[in-house]
Amino acid sequence: MNNFNYRKVTEVSDALSNVSKNPDSYFIAGGTNLIDLWKYNLLHPSNLLDINSIDTLNTISKDKDGRLHLGALVTNSDTAYHDLVENNYPLLSKAILAGASAQIRNSATNGGNLLQRTRCYYFYDAAVPCNKRNPGSGCPAKDGLNRMHAILGTSEQCIAVFPSDMSIALAALEARIHVTSTTGDRIIEFADFHRLPGNTPELDNNLKSGELITGLSLPPEGFSKNYSYLKLRDRSSYAFALVSVATGMDLEDGNIKKIRIALGGVSHKPWRVPEAENFLIDKEPNESNFATAADMILNGAVGFGKNDFKIELSKRAIIRNCMMALNPECQRPGAQPSL
Repeated sequence: MNNFNYRKVTEVSDALSNVSKNPDSYFIAGGTNLIDLWKYNLLHPSNLLDINSIDTLNTISKDKDGRLHLGALVTNSDTAYHDLVENNYPLLSKAILAGASAQIRNSATNGGNLLQRTRCYYFYDAAVPCNKRNPGSGCPAKDGLNRMHAILGTSEQCIAVFPSDMSIALAALEARIHVTSTTGDRIIEFADFHRLPGNTPELDNNLKSGELITGLSLPPEGFSKNYSYLKLRDRSSYAFALVSVATGMDLEDGNIKKIRIALGGVSHKPWRVPEAENFLIDKEPNESNFATAADMILNGAVGFGKNDFKIELSKRAIIRNCMMALNPECQRPGAQPSL
């Protein structure tokens, strides 16, 4: 039996004050990952702060600079189907709808989506060693069941992967994360939020103790004309990605003016290689150029036996997804991509 205290708050200031007085407190919104961790005996919260009634964190709006603000408490479903998102950031909408199940998307929040723990069979089994749970105890995944595991950015300490679909699109869109604490507000560039495992695999992100995510903001332009999200998985729904790719591009006179490519299912964080994107600028959007960029993105990729196939799969996924972005209509159900 896990005894815990529960308190519902209606103001950001109240939430911050409570967590500063009780550092072992956990904010809870949708709770779709926190409850999993609790059930698997990986977390034992003594204080829960329910933030669902903070209305200021449950809105979607545009600011005076044209950036789209997504409140941290807006559900994944409400975000995906919001007119401003569907019309201006369809890449984000498509990625969200590729994740989890409808029931989970109806509960999961934007802020919580960013804070999912990396997925690993061994991490979720409290009976076996895991450097994420108990630093220094070992990483059995390296020589074990690692078909779902990382091929990029790994370390001797950890080869787990970050599971979010939404975050892969946010990486391609170069979102910003807005956080607050009793010491003030700050903005974190999306590329700087999640961490590679290094020697501290227990740390998944750079959120500080006592900080609360209040929302996300997206640039005024969201690749509304040329975009694609491709998720390769073992079944067509309710499954984590083996490899996923988010691509957004702007074209001018038949050549690539701007492009962003982010990978999921291959690393401890959403994976981007700006040098590969820069290589494609002013080039023709064809399979040959995308293949070269894919090789640059996958430079240094290493498999661990059962996930070796991910390297070639990732290359093919990048090429296919970039080609699909040239014709977003091919992504509609029943349509055939023109590759």
